[in-house]
Amino acid sequence: MKEWTRPKWMRHLHTINHHKWLVMKHCFALGLYRQGLWHDLSKYSPAEFLPGVKYYTGKSSPHNGERADLGYSGAWLHHKGRNKHHMEYWIDYAPGSGEKMSGMRMPERYVVEMFCDRLAACENYHGKNYQDRDPYDYYMKSKDHYIIHPETRALLEKLLIMLKDEGKEKTFSYIREKVLKQV
Repeated sequence: MKEWTRPKWMRHLHTINHHKWLVMKHCFALGLYRQGLWHDLSKYSPAEFLPGVKYYTGKSSPHNGERADLGYSGAWLHHKGRNKHHMEYWIDYAPGSGEKMSGMRMPERYVVEMFCDRLAACENYHGKNYQDRDPYDYYMKSKDHYIIHPETRALLEKLLIMLKDEGKEKTFSYIREKVLKQV
């Protein structure tokens, strides 16, 4: 069956499965076996899967379509509240800030999973046109509005720049030897 003739739910399921497989492969290469296995399981829940099918395009996240249609994405709110690899999971009231919302420092293993997630998303959506600079370019488009702890931002940016400039093999080696050795 040709891809474009499959029902939309099947194409969305294929996209989720392929993304999850890519993240799992990257996490396993870095020794994050549990995170690789558990990554994005909430995407299979009705709260995320059904809107994902409805707004599926195959070119970008269904959350964008739901947000454009409703003014918010219920699926995204559900997703980011259950997955610690999203910086949005770590937004809270900062102590001593007069109740200002701030990004909390993410544990390194979740920053690394976030890096793998961004890498896999670009590989998934760009396919054979993927380049190691794509995750960095995507990050830079939205960087200014992120609510993220400065140390978390610094590590994520360092990994994205290293991927862009030195490639996946060197970046993965750095993560294994320097970032995750400290954990």
